[in-house]
This record gives sequence, structure tokens and C-alpha cells, in this order.
Amino acid sequence: MNTLSDSWTAWQPLPSTRGLSAAVLAETLDGGQAFRWHAQTDGVYQGAWSNHVARLRATRDGVAWSAPAALAPATSAALADYFVTRTDWRALADTLPWRSDAHLAACLAAFPGLRLLRQPFGETLLGFLCSATKQIVQIKQMVALLATRHGAPILPSSAAAAFHRLPTWPELAAVPETELRACLLGFRARYISATAKFLAAHPGWLEETEAAPYALAKARLCTLPGVGEKVADCVLLFGAGRLEAFPVDVWILKTMAARYGLVDWGSAQVAHFGRTHFGPLAGLAQQYLFAYERAAARRAA
Repeated sequence: MNTLSDSWTAWQPLPSTRGLSAAVLAETLDGGQAFRWHAQTDGVYQGAWSNHVARLRATRDGVAWSAPAALAPATSAALADYFVTRTDWRALADTLPWRSDAHLAACLAAFPGLRLLRQPFGETLLGFLCSATKQIVQIKQMVALLATRHGAPILPSSAAAAFHRLPTWPELAAVPETELRACLLGFRARYISATAKFLAAHPGWLEETEAAPYALAKARLCTLPGVGEKVADCVLLFGAGRLEAFPVDVWILKTMAARYGLVDWGSAQVAHFGRTHFGPLAGLAQQYLFAYERAAARRAA
């Protein structure tokens, strides 16, 4: 029987990704939107979402993908949805107010073609409930432990045992809080456990929230244990495609103070400014600002 290492498909082009550089692909996959992608060798990223596993790499012609052969038929369509390939992200970014905003123009120039992923809504909520006061590498560790300890294998063969889907919210509701804490969640285990019990008792609640208008969806999410405005906006931006959401974390507070003069502004004030200044695509602008500020910090270190 073939091992996992020799049962992957040949590399295939991912539509609508021409010109996407390795650096922009890395920022898209590993820049705080998602927490299940891991750098391999030679610029390859390997990741999982829902019941899918894939490898991605940037080439001269755009992004190429490969998947375990048994999953490949479903992976092609799933990747198109996950990468939102039906959207022209460069054209969308061109409608942002970069012509009158020199800093935003610099951000767009630094990460041409940056896009927002469209992840499973429930998984996005779980990932960002793990994110409070943690860096990306730590969030990825927590999410990986939740998957391997409490999620089912994505492929049935023993060779694929390393690939697990994330546990569903009803599955998490049955996990004792002590076992969640063993996944390095700390105080977040209490919030995840309470949220899981609520969602298990209210089937369809997440689907209704994902489909609701932005303001209502955000208000609903903020009723969940551990979900504040920043987490709610992240879940809506990266899990529901609500491009008007403008998540505010320490990086955005920093860039809005340094680049836009919003010194000592609170998160709610900054979020309101972001939605007003950047318009209905504020969330796309936010991701450019976020990526640029983190890259500047790395250069200065």
C-alpha cells in the first residue's frame, strides 16, 4: 500500500492566482487569518480545513496545489471556495482609497494580490476563541492539539493519521474542560467549553448567525462566552466574508496611532474610523495594514 508521502497528486494550478508571490502566499496562509497551515520545505505550505488537506506553493504562473489522491476530487472545488478564486482581489483592492491615503498605497504595493480566505464559520470561531493574548505560533499549537486529540482523522488509512479535522462544536461540548486545558488553552478552555455547550443546545444558531446582516451577526457572536468585538469581527471577516468588518488588535491600534494619528483611541473608536475611512472593504484594508505593520516590525528587529 502506498504511503501518504507518495500518494499525493501532481501539482495543479489554482485558478485566479496568477502573480501571487511566495511572500504574499505566506502572508495569506500564515499571517493570522488561519491557524492550520504550516511551512514545509521549498516554499510549500501544508494545511487542513474542514475535511480537506492540501499543499500549496507559489510558482511563476501563480499558486499550485496538491492533495492526497483520495481527497483530490473534492479538494479542487473546496480550494476554489477557500481561496475565493471567483473574486478579483487586485481589482477589489484597487477600489480602496489608496489614491488619497499614502500609507494604504504603500501597504498595497508591499503585498500585491493579498486576499482574504473564506474558512468554515465554526472552525474560524474556534480558532479565534483560542487567540486571546496569544501569538500566531501559540494559537496554531492549540488548534493542532484540539484536532489531533479530539477531531476525527480526515483519511482512514494509518498513513494519514497525522491529518485530523477539528472537532465539531457538539463534539467539543462532550469534552471535559480539564481535557481542553490539556490542549494548552488555559483560561480559554472555559470559554470554549461554555460556547460548545450553548451551540450544542442550539442547533442551527451558527448558520443563522453566518447568514445574518453584519451588525446582527456581530451582536449575536458577542453574546457567546469569550467573544468580544475583535474576535467577532475576525470570525465574520475570515469565516463569513463580511468585508465591512474591521478587527482591531494591538497591531491595528499601533498602526492607526503611528500612521493615522489616532493616539490613545480606543478599539471601538478605531473600528468606527476604519469602517468609515476605508468603506465597505474595510476588512481588506485592515489585512493590508496588519501585514505591513508586522513586516515593518520584523525589519526593525
